[in-house]
Amino acid sequence: MAKKNITHGLWEATALSKPLLTAIKGDQKTDVAIIGGGYTGLSAALHLSKMGKESIVLEAEDIGFGGAGRNVGLVNAGLWLMPEELLRLAGPEYGEKLIDVLGDSPDLVFELIDEHKIECEALRNGTLHCADSKSGYKALQQREEQWLKRGAPVQLLGRDEAALQTGSNSFYGALLDKRAGTLQPLSYAYGLANAALKAGAQLYGKSPVIRYEKNKDGWKLITPTGTLKAKSVIIAVHAYPGYAYTSNKKSMVWMNFFQFATPPLSKEVLKTVLPGRQGAWDTNLILSSYRLDAAGRLIVGSVGTVEGFAYDLHENWVKRTIAKTFPQVGEQPLEYGWYGTFAMTTNHIPRFHVMDKNMAMITSYNGRGIGPGTVFGKLLAEYITKGSPENIPLPISKMNPIWSRPFWGLFYETGARLYHFLQRRI
Repeated sequence: MAKKNITHGLWEATALSKPLLTAIKGDQKTDVAIIGGGYTGLSAALHLSKMGKESIVLEAEDIGFGGAGRNVGLVNAGLWLMPEELLRLAGPEYGEKLIDVLGDSPDLVFELIDEHKIECEALRNGTLHCADSKSGYKALQQREEQWLKRGAPVQLLGRDEAALQTGSNSFYGALLDKRAGTLQPLSYAYGLANAALKAGAQLYGKSPVIRYEKNKDGWKLITPTGTLKAKSVIIAVHAYPGYAYTSNKKSMVWMNFFQFATPPLSKEVLKTVLPGRQGAWDTNLILSSYRLDAAGRLIVGSVGTVEGFAYDLHENWVKRTIAKTFPQVGEQPLEYGWYGTFAMTTNHIPRFHVMDKNMAMITSYNGRGIGPGTVFGKLLAEYITKGSPENIPLPISKMNPIWSRPFWGLFYETGARLYHFLQRRI
């Protein structure tokens, strides 16, 4: 039976250098208030400090409480969409910019890790997008062709080479993306927070914004224990909006993703399970992810929660998946099981919202939080400082409600549970 921390699981148990924050007290003021202590908010705070701007982060819970502490830990390049599909949906002006910015986003992540000496199990040795079917392999061929046209260091592997790289005979092939890598996602969030503190930003935990007001000098944010006056506000709450930002939920589609981790595998077994330590995921509609942590634990994830009876359902699916995909692992207990939520849009492209003068957000990374969160935090810092959106590769859009979002959330969750109940039983 896995350990019953179903929100942050292994990441909370192994994260390093957690910053100890207190709640904001009394009346304070700053140049920029940042709502949310995940990748976007922390990156914004760090880059604002580098630009000589004061900032204060208000986090409702703790650093990395939301998606940053529950992420799979794959530092991917680009979006889920293939480049040509992205161009079709976003148009050439924004599409080309978005391809370039997010294609290069792992550069910024690993540069910050090196610059600030963040201990987060960072490995930049690529990721493997694995074909679980013949049609999946054809889709990977298209991805390779489109990325190679743009000079990206990607390589399509045939079945035999994919088996060597993954340690599994389950895949028809795989696309190796050498731009990408893996890290311990909560340790990375802690590292960004510590770097921002060292650079001069102020961070407060247990400080939810319960109300905000516009005034002649900017904004006044009210928390249960204090107030904050700021000239500008960056909202970075994403898939975990609450308190004054609960209405943001209406403009997002939510998807849950769970993970289970084995104990550390033996040195002999580790020679044949993802021997290059790349993170991997497959082309299935209800995708699965596979990776190792620094201690050699095998971490398997997929769509769904682990709340209530779903815990045992998905735990049993993970055991069957390991037996089928990596039989050399043998029968293993599962040490940790946890899940998180990420925000999606209907076309899988993030949104840039300007709610009022000097108040903005970029949201909905569609399951790719680390690279986009880090780079969009930097770009929001530049936007708030300079007042021009020219460097942001997204059009300004309204926060329109998605009326079908409850249906999609229910569809994904119910479909995933049924799929995981039936899959790999033979």
